[in-house]
Amino acid sequence: EVQLVESGGGLVQAGGSLRLSCVASGFTFGDYAIAWFRQAPGKEREGVSCSSTRDGSTYYADSVKGRFTISSDNAKNTVYLQMNSAKPEDTAVYYCAARVLTAGIIGPGFSYYPMDYWGKGTLVTVSS
Repeated sequence: EVQLVESGGGLVQAGGSLRLSCVASGFTFGDYAIAWFRQAPGKEREGVSCSSTRDGSTYYADSVKGRFTISSDNAKNTVYLQMNSAKPEDTAVYYCAARVLTAGIIGPGFSYYPMDYWGKGTLVTVSS
């Protein structure tokens, strides 16, 4: 059974940090791109970051570039999203998703690729 399980969400003050984790199971981790998306209340889902578990290449949306860092531990089948300098506008449910590595997916268009698997999300709230 394929699973993506997010954790690490919670309440953080503006300017603070939080680390989200996404543990994957049921598929060959190293053959996939893992992406983080978020959806704030009343807003459309937004692609935040994407990483190749094969070569470590990454991409970040402009809204989080320089503040968030995506990384992976292939031995643990886990992808992390380190959130620093959090802003109230970062408040959202954060989802991780996986898609088999496809040419061009690690780039600005990653959020347009249909994802193969999705987690159920973890809520991040940034207070001002």
